[in-house]
Amino acid sequence: MAKPHRIALFNAKGGCGKTTLAWNLAFGLARHAPTLLVDADPQGSLQHWADWSAEEGGEIAIAGPELLAQGESKHRFWVIDCPPALEAKETQQALALADFVLLPVLPSPLDLWASKRSVEALQELHAGRRGRHAALVLNQSEGRSALSRAAENAIANLGLPVLPGHIARRAIYRSAAIEGKSVYQMGKRGAPAVAEIERLIEEIRR
Repeated sequence: MAKPHRIALFNAKGGCGKTTLAWNLAFGLARHAPTLLVDADPQGSLQHWADWSAEEGGEIAIAGPELLAQGESKHRFWVIDCPPALEAKETQQALALADFVLLPVLPSPLDLWASKRSVEALQELHAGRRGRHAALVLNQSEGRSALSRAAENAIANLGLPVLPGHIARRAIYRSAAIEGKSVYQMGKRGAPAVAEIERLIEEIRR
C-alpha cells in the first residue's frame, strides 16, 4: 500500500480559518482517493461538524488525535487539523508525521507577525529532514484590495514558500458550515470556492 500523504494544517495564531480550510480540503482530496480527516484539536470542532454533516446527508471519514500515535491508516490522504498551540502534544505529533504542512495566514499585520513564530518552529523541525515540505497560503483574501496585496508581499518574507493560489473571503464557506456541508456540496453557489480548493490541491500534490 502506498504511504499516506499526510497534510497538517497549523498556525499557532488562532482564528486563521484553519479548521474550515481543513474540512473543505479533505472533501476535495476525497474525490481523488480515500481521505481521512484527523481532528487533532482537543476542542473537537471537526468531529461535531462531521456529525452534523452526516445528519445532512454528507459523510467523510474522521479520526481523533489518538491516531497520531499509531501513524497508520488505510487512507491514501490524511488532512490533520492541528491545535493552535505549538507546545501541544497533538501538534508535535502531527508536525512530526506530516509530509506537508500548510500554514493559513490572514491578510492582517497581527496575523503576519504572529505567524512568524510558527514559520520559525517549522524551519527548525524540518532542518536536515528530506521529504518534508511546508508552505504558506493566504486565507480569506479580499480580492485585489490594498491590504491583501500588502499581505501577499509580507508573507513572501516570512521564510517559507507561498502557494500562488489564494483562498478568498467568501460567504459560501460560512453558508456551507452552517448547513453542515463542504463547498463541494453547495452546487453552483460553491463553484468558485471549489475551484480555489482544487487549485490548492494541485499545488500541494506537486
